[in-house]
Amino acid sequence: MHSDLLGLSFTADDFLLTFAIMSGVMLILFILLIVNIIKTGRLRKKYEAFMMGKNAESLEDTLVKRIQQVDELLTYEAENRENIQKIFDSLKFTFQKVGMVKYDAFHEMGGKLSFSLALLDQKNDGFIINAMHSREGCYTYIKEIVNGNSIIVLADEEKEALDIAMGLKKLTAPVED
Repeated sequence: MHSDLLGLSFTADDFLLTFAIMSGVMLILFILLIVNIIKTGRLRKKYEAFMMGKNAESLEDTLVKRIQQVDELLTYEAENRENIQKIFDSLKFTFQKVGMVKYDAFHEMGGKLSFSLALLDQKNDGFIINAMHSREGCYTYIKEIVNGNSIIVLADEEKEALDIAMGLKKLTAPVED
């Protein structure tokens, strides 16, 4: 049997062969479609499990929460920086440098009961306390220090305490009673 379509001649065998090839291709495409549907279903289940996260909380909710926490931490960090700077500014006016010299003021009593104590801030401003012990009592004097200098003349022990506080002289031995 011969058929003439559009000027092409087909036999029944040609038609059956073409139909078989097309059916085979369709079957392969159908199998690939089924495999693709199964893989897509598995992928969708994994995606949904990933997006739901723990305790039925979505990944989006978790990310939004974490971003809010980071924003809060950045705010706290800025506040902490500001507070730390205030602390450092305040520390400039606290006594940071100390120098002490013990001595026997009148060379008549046993032990070094008298002392000179220098207390200075970062700018070497502060004061020196000088306590002199004798048999009659204790006399205490205070002298102001500005930029590492005193308007009032300093005794040798006071100068030594001031030098120790300013780091000009190292303490060689621990202070003894």
